Formats: sequence, structure tokens, C-alpha cells
Amino acid sequence: MALLNSMKTPKTTTVIKANGDSVKFSSEKIIKSLRRAGANEEIIQEILQKISQELYLGITTKEIYNRAFQLLKGKNRIVASRYKLKKAIYELGPTGFPFERFIGAILENSGYTVEVGKILQGHCVNHEVDVIARNNSEHILAECKFHAQEGRHCNVKVPLYIHSRYRDLQQYREIKNQKPYTSGWVVTNTRFTKDALAYGKCTGLYLLSWSTPTKGSLKERIDQTGLYPITVSTLLTLREKQFLLNRDVVLCSELLNNKFLLDHLSVSEPRKQKILAEMQCLYHHETPLN
Repeated sequence: MALLNSMKTPKTTTVIKANGDSVKFSSEKIIKSLRRAGANEEIIQEILQKISQELYLGITTKEIYNRAFQLLKGKNRIVASRYKLKKAIYELGPTGFPFERFIGAILENSGYTVEVGKILQGHCVNHEVDVIARNNSEHILAECKFHAQEGRHCNVKVPLYIHSRYRDLQQYREIKNQKPYTSGWVVTNTRFTKDALAYGKCTGLYLLSWSTPTKGSLKERIDQTGLYPITVSTLLTLREKQFLLNRDVVLCSELLNNKFLLDHLSVSEPRKQKILAEMQCLYHHETPLN
């Protein structure tokens, strides 16, 4: 860690976030994200040193991320794939359906029986529910709010609206003397505003985002389950990723079970084996040396 401590990073350098806010450059955030992806200390020190030398006033967080990603990809593609996880989830768009399937898969991996995009009867009107998850003790209704553009946050209007739908669905079950739903969830790939979090806490809605809650956040659930979306791949092209998403292949593990789809893409055998090896490493939390 001597190199990190001895680096002379410009303390006055400000960076521009995706939402337009200006903040001071933080080397700790880069270090933390690289470590979480699985980069070793030597690689972290090398990347941070190069980025620190290239900083300029007003550089964007996107530029810093892209530079770190390119440097990491040159060192270890699997670690680079994990590093781009947040961006990869944005690439599940432009529609929100792949994200709904992605959340459903995470819940299914946690032992729930899952249904996606089902119409349920409410007291006043019918509602299409993004994800329904059941186990022996829980019956969850989850609404997914996907944003394809970075910098957008879910404000309080989102949980307000979803809570009203949840109450309508609960009221119908009460009238019919049916067992009530145990919880309503709001899931997003971005972040919630303070008011949204406060409203969720007050009403009992479970809010799940990239970094919320502190334990069990979306990024933590993905890392723990190994359920990475195919969009993390550094080998598949954008066209190939979209082809697979259009055929409901959202997860790396799903591509491993549908290898024939790579033949439809006319992928050569040597490249096919490299792609499948990448999917295998991501699914099984393996980190090859290079």
C-alpha cells in the first residue's frame, strides 16, 4: 500500500457526476470498486497511479470509470467484467423487461417461486405486477423501475404510486378473505432520493437499489449469487448482447444452458469457447490470472 499512500493526487481536483453535481475526486471510491471486482493490490495501485496522473479540473466520473475499465481489461478481462456490473445493468434496456427477469432470477436463486409480468385483481382495478415471489412464509409483490440513463434517481413519487397499487391489491384479498401479501417491494437499478427512502420506511415498503439497503443491496445480491447479466461480457458485441436479450437470455448462466444461440450468431468455434469460458468464470466466481 506504500505506493497508494505516496501518490500526490490533486486534492482540489473536482469531478462531474452523471447528474451534473461537482464533487472532490476520491481515490478511495476507485480502490473500493476495483477491490470489489476482484483486482489485486498491484493492479489497483497501477491503475490508480495512471488515473491520478491524467486528472484534470472538471473531468467526469464517466471518463474516470472508462479509463479504469480499459486499464483493467488489459490486465484481467474477468475482473473487468465484474467492474462494469453497474454499467452492464443500464445496458439491459431500453425496455425494463430484461431487468424484471433479472430481479426475478435473483429472487428465484434465493429460494422463491417467481412469476414475471402477471395481472392481479385489485379492489378498484387490475394491476400488472412486475415480479411475484413466494416461499413458505413470504408472498412478495415487486415493482421494478429501470432507468437506461445514468444520473437519474427514483423520487418519492415512485414509492407513493406503487404503495397505492399495493394497498388496492391488499384490499381485494382482504375482501375475499384471502391470505394477505407479506410485503411490497420497489426495485431500481439507480438510487432513491432521501424522501423516497423515508416514505418507504414509513409505509413498510421494501426499497432495493444499487446500494440500498446497506446489507442486501442489489450489487451485494449479484456478487453473492454470481447471477451476472450477459451485458457484463467484454467479449460479446453490443449487437450480440441485444440478440440474446431479445431471446430472453439475460444471465451468463442462461447462455451456458443455451450455447446453440452463439451458432445462430455465426460465432467461430475458437471465439465461442472464449465466450463460454468467460461466462463460466463469472457464474462460478472464478478469477483467472489473465
